[in-house]
Amino acid sequence: MTDNSMDVIYYALMLILPVSALAARRLPLGETIKMALAWVAIFGILFVLVVLWQGAFGTGSALGGLFG
Repeated sequence: MTDNSMDVIYYALMLILPVSALAARRLPLGETIKMALAWVAIFGILFVLVVLWQGAFGTGSALGGLFG
């Protein structure tokens, strides 16, 4: 197996853990989607804040290419 195939297997296993936890709780689909979107928003906002903070202090040159 190559490193790429091992990465795919690793990420698939990392995705199975939270999905199986949500399935075990038997939450309604609408509530699950709302929670997932809330977590995406939280991590998205934190990512933007970190990028802005690094840009303000000049330490985010590696991430600077992502935003132009």
